[in-house]
Amino acid sequence: MKIGPYILPNNVILAPMAGITDRPFRQLCSEFGAGLVVSEMLISNTTLQNHPRTLKKADLSADTGLRSVQILGADPAQMAAAAKLNQQRGAQIIDINMGCPAKKVCSTAAGSALLRDEPLVARILEAVVAAVDIPVTLKIRTGWNPQNRNAVKIARIAEQSGIQALTIHGRSRACKFEGHAEYETIKSVKQIAKIPIIANGDIDSADKAKQVLDYTGADAVMIGRAAQGRPWIFREITANLQGTPQTPLSLTEIKTVIARHLENLYSFYGKDTGVRIARKHIGWYFDRLGALPAAQKLAINQAQDTRLQLDLVDASFNLFSPRAT
Repeated sequence: MKIGPYILPNNVILAPMAGITDRPFRQLCSEFGAGLVVSEMLISNTTLQNHPRTLKKADLSADTGLRSVQILGADPAQMAAAAKLNQQRGAQIIDINMGCPAKKVCSTAAGSALLRDEPLVARILEAVVAAVDIPVTLKIRTGWNPQNRNAVKIARIAEQSGIQALTIHGRSRACKFEGHAEYETIKSVKQIAKIPIIANGDIDSADKAKQVLDYTGADAVMIGRAAQGRPWIFREITANLQGTPQTPLSLTEIKTVIARHLENLYSFYGKDTGVRIARKHIGWYFDRLGALPAAQKLAINQAQDTRLQLDLVDASFNLFSPRAT
């Protein structure tokens, strides 16, 4: 699959997720074979561009593959300026967020709220494309609500504006993450689109990824929540799509992956912040493996020291039988 001049190594992509797709997590997913990883969304508000948290999110210094940065906003001029700034900081692809359903995002008329205003969508896309000389991609939902699915119209606007690839999450904004994603809309967009179409939503296994690709005709799949606590899902999906047998990771291998992820979090954020951010990842990892006793979960979540947190995680593996997973 190509995005502008870039040929991706495969068609399985890590979704941008606020508070999750930081540099340590992107690195891990890349190592497990993600064909492209996308940064957390960066707000386009000019007053926040040099805020420490923004700079942390925008840190691309250790990314080894294509560097894709997602930006968020509702003002064409601010979005254009943010795109230009992130290109200067090393981005090779700019992704525009018109899919986030969060209330605090939509209340500012950004994210998926923009799908209600097609002329504004066009102005934003045209401004961003004109501001940079790297590919610009777009992520949307099927529409504002199930009664107003306008993804086909948005796709046409995107193509006319110079967008190089379009990701569609198979839910409307009103659906948030409830119910099940539908892929009929993605299929309809693919039938009329000339640019690559990326399918997103509820793709949580190698078999599901193949089913969605076969049904929609999409060029790629994007994996979001299914990668939380399971970054090796990219290896599983790509192996399945290529017809290559894949041995599941053993508990020992998973323990090594988690320890390395935590060490990278401590190094990237500093020990105090790293310990706090690690807690949610630890929770996701063990949710995949099986329930931990309440006392063990509490001890991990109350740990303030990196060594203690690592030791508690290591000890937790003694509660599981040594089987592959």
